[in-house]
Amino acid sequence: MAVAASHRPMVAYRRRCPEHTALYQIVQQHLESFLALAREEDWGAPRVPTYVEREFRRYLECGILAFGFARARCPDCGHDFLVAFSCKGRGVCPSCNARRMAETAAHLVDHVIPPLPVRQWVLSVPKRLRWYLEREPRALSAVLKILMRVIEAHLRRSSSANAQARFGAVSFIHRFGSSLNRHVHCHCCVIDGVFEPVEQEGDVSQSLHFHPAAELTADDLAIISERVRVRVLRWFARHGLIEPNDVREMLAWDNSGFSLDAEVRIAAQDRAGLERLLRYCARPPFALERLELIDGERVIYRLPKPLRDGTTVLTLTPLEFIDHLAALIPPPRRHRHRYHGVLAPNSPWRAEATAYGRDLSDEPHETPEVATTKPAAPPRSPARYLWVMLLARLFESLPLTCPNCGADMRLIAFITEAAPIGQILTHIGEPPRPPPIAPARGPPAWDDAPEPAPDWDDFAQPEPEFEFDQRVAW
Repeated sequence: MAVAASHRPMVAYRRRCPEHTALYQIVQQHLESFLALAREEDWGAPRVPTYVEREFRRYLECGILAFGFARARCPDCGHDFLVAFSCKGRGVCPSCNARRMAETAAHLVDHVIPPLPVRQWVLSVPKRLRWYLEREPRALSAVLKILMRVIEAHLRRSSSANAQARFGAVSFIHRFGSSLNRHVHCHCCVIDGVFEPVEQEGDVSQSLHFHPAAELTADDLAIISERVRVRVLRWFARHGLIEPNDVREMLAWDNSGFSLDAEVRIAAQDRAGLERLLRYCARPPFALERLELIDGERVIYRLPKPLRDGTTVLTLTPLEFIDHLAALIPPPRRHRHRYHGVLAPNSPWRAEATAYGRDLSDEPHETPEVATTKPAAPPRSPARYLWVMLLARLFESLPLTCPNCGADMRLIAFITEAAPIGQILTHIGEPPRPPPIAPARGPPAWDDAPEPAPDWDDFAQPEPEFEFDQRVAW
């Protein structure tokens, strides 16, 4: 990926300070109290899973120089700065979530989705089924598979292709809503057409031909939504998750709580628009700029759009906010996006489909002179991008460009030992110790307060309102 930054103004690198953000202060002051409160619950299993606690604790170390850093230095003028290590988390850290979002979108645009029209399909299921989608991986996979099959059948019919034609799609699993709530739904970026194999004359090899789909009408969308609704409800009844009588009752409703949207469509040559759409699909569960800490007992989160009752701001306590955030952390070893059709990893047409319509001569490559002078480096996966290149792609500036002379800066050292870290940070005026984590705080000590004297006589026996015959009757 080539980044031409010669005509762009130089932007000096400024280290982010997560300890000054509202999120860091909330987690720093109330994490131990939240964990202690969760351990006191008399439930069979611990309320907070281990991976959730690990995500929070790793976030408290992300971007803090006291836990280690890398040193970048300009070989010409000697200008240098420090870069703190990241936690590479998946649910709490806004910086690492933004990197994962930008990296996923860049990889899909550069190496996976060819320059063809793409339509976004968003499926939301009734609240009665979301509980199973959150806790049953097989149910989520089945719903997504049903949706992909129905969409592929529609694309095959609308493009007048044969039964061997296949589509290509990338789906994103969202476990959150816009108001910090649990809401499992799917965002699917589907190539608006199908690929059909064509045999070459005089050659046994096959090439692909793309058939664009016809324009999607409201009637087509209604038919697709109805088929998805019926098949999903029948699958839940067939696997014993919902009673058949309840399924028949839900099928009698207009939409049964299902929602399918397909209004967003990106043109074939709008690669920048496609990358913005993919960033939206791969976005984190919350935005840091919408969070504000009013005082020690109030946290507000500004919603991107008003709720049905007109609410635009959520007012929570710090413990309630951490509880909402803990519920949105994705479990480990769960894919957040999946590939379907010709874009699937095991598809025999993947190589031809991803290269369809691309000009491979525009791909970045090193010149022979540079390749001979540089030492041989291990091959890098196309799904892995350097953070400096992602920053250059997002903010149109190269962070490793010296602000004084414009030369390329280099990372010369990685400091991980405690003694050198403390000496270097003390020398440059940075705190050598990380911010302290506040201990758990319990409820007010009611036992220490003196008990008020009773206003009655403990020895006085009140007369009964009724007389009872206490004689024994044999």
